[in-house]
Amino acid sequence: MDFLRPGPFVTTRFFRLFAWLLLVSACALTPAWASDDVDITHASIEAGESGYKLAASFAFDLNHDLEDAVQHGMPLFFTTRVELTRPRWYWFDQKAVAAKQTIRLGYDVLTRKYQVSVNGGLITYCATLDEALLLIRRPSRWVVAQRGALSPGEVYNVKLSMGMDPDYLPKPIQVNAINNKDWSLSSSKKTFPYTAE
Repeated sequence: MDFLRPGPFVTTRFFRLFAWLLLVSACALTPAWASDDVDITHASIEAGESGYKLAASFAFDLNHDLEDAVQHGMPLFFTTRVELTRPRWYWFDQKAVAAKQTIRLGYDVLTRKYQVSVNGGLITYCATLDEALLLIRRPSRWVVAQRGALSPGEVYNVKLSMGMDPDYLPKPIQVNAINNKDWSLSSSKKTFPYTAE
């Protein structure tokens, strides 16, 4: 019955095939967030009378699927998250500030105008998609911390990220967005120091 026992050539060939299949599977299952779709082109914290404001700008484009979804009445939501922490040598970093802002992009089929609103507030109407996206790419400065939330002279680490928020998508698309890069836009976390004023 030796003819039924695989020889070294068959075993080696089997393992090569198995390794190749594992490699192909790993490439196919690479998650959607593995590459950056949103570039953070500018980020800074500014101190003012009303508090500490975030000034930021982003670079991204909507792919055909996302454009099509908006034009058929499905709104998209873009969330910016910012966190300020103060390093401590004796313990974990102190989280001083955690804030977020969500911008909604929609389209009104009747008026044929795009709608942009921040945190569910006042709606701005735009004639073109480019005009609407400009409001998301270059949002107005917003207060991330009130005066007194930071200690003057202390250095804080600022972590900033921005992307399309899947939590606002319809449930069937949320599941699809996990592994479909066409339904995902996100940035890496940008970190920079800020000395509180």
